[in-house]
Amino acid sequence: MTTAIVKWGNSQGIRLPKAFLQNINISENDTVDVLVENEAIIIKKTYAPKHKTTKERLVNFYGINTQNVERVDDIENQVEIDWGKPVGKEIW
Repeated sequence: MTTAIVKWGNSQGIRLPKAFLQNINISENDTVDVLVENEAIIIKKTYAPKHKTTKERLVNFYGINTQNVERVDDIENQVEIDWGKPVGKEIW
């Protein structure tokens, strides 16, 4: 397939036929990686990571094994954080 480089705002771009993209399972608004290798431009579909639950995010943050954890509060309560010495007129 031959196509032209065209001005697109302050950038330049190419148009790809819909059938061409359907053939490689890419559709409008999909995210792609664009690589340059040996004077060739390679376009690869990227797969966004699944969204993590609050529990999964806290597990990653605190690094806790959650086999026995049922609630998010249980994760937060298992870790004591040392905030350091007071630096002002804080009351502990």
